[in-house]
Amino acid sequence: MSQYTQQPQFPQAPTPAAQARNGLGTAALILGIIGALSGLIPFFFWLAGILGIIALVMGLAGRGRAKRGGATNKGVALAGAILGLISLIMSVVGAVILFKAVDDAVDDINKATSSSSATKESGDGSAKSDGENKGKKGKGGAAGEDAETLAAGDSAVYEDKLTVTASAPEPYTPGEYAIGHTKGNKAYKVTVVIDNAGTKKFDAALVTAEARAGAEGVKAEQIFDEKVGELFTGTLAPGKKATAVYAFDTPADAENLVVEISPDFSHDASQWDLKL
Repeated sequence: MSQYTQQPQFPQAPTPAAQARNGLGTAALILGIIGALSGLIPFFFWLAGILGIIALVMGLAGRGRAKRGGATNKGVALAGAILGLISLIMSVVGAVILFKAVDDAVDDINKATSSSSATKESGDGSAKSDGENKGKKGKGGAAGEDAETLAAGDSAVYEDKLTVTASAPEPYTPGEYAIGHTKGNKAYKVTVVIDNAGTKKFDAALVTAEARAGAEGVKAEQIFDEKVGELFTGTLAPGKKATAVYAFDTPADAENLVVEISPDFSHDASQWDLKL
């Protein structure tokens, strides 16, 4: 009998294959799709750029892993990288479009709100030269001391052919229930005519009127009663005129009344120095 006993041989189980690591390619595809969709929305160009960069990096990394045999979704990773690149391009295009749109909007607002100065047209119909007629003022404020003031019957003619004319003041007796009149003061009414000789409609509802009286320039309150105080309203079509009668309360000893008419935010206010 043999000293050694031969041991039986058993077949060994095969070594399991390494599990495919497809996470990078799958994540790149998902982020690339979301980034591309975000690029279609102008205000989300920044999100498209961020997701595009991540998708491109992860897609290339996933493709490299697939080449080394560590992943099986080479096509998915490549698609994710391509979508990431597309997202980046769309992000740049979206940013350019948005910034251009904002810049155009700002320009339009500036044009709409920029002041338009007026030239002076005397009551006899003659216009003053540019060196004599332009009164400068800031928006919302009164004209400067050296600004051109107009006389009764003169017209302020703006660049868009809007014309504002103020008449000479006439003594006025306020009604019994008038608002804005102080006992002992005098009242004067001024007729203002707006002529829209331009080509665009004018919103007359934005017209405002203020006045100061006397040497001290005290505020002359506007008077409202059943006869005066009705303001400009509605829209003034090209070629049309509108008239409003204002009444102002002045100290009894005032010798002049400075009336300031502001057509709207896009036109300079003009002043008339009226002798009482």
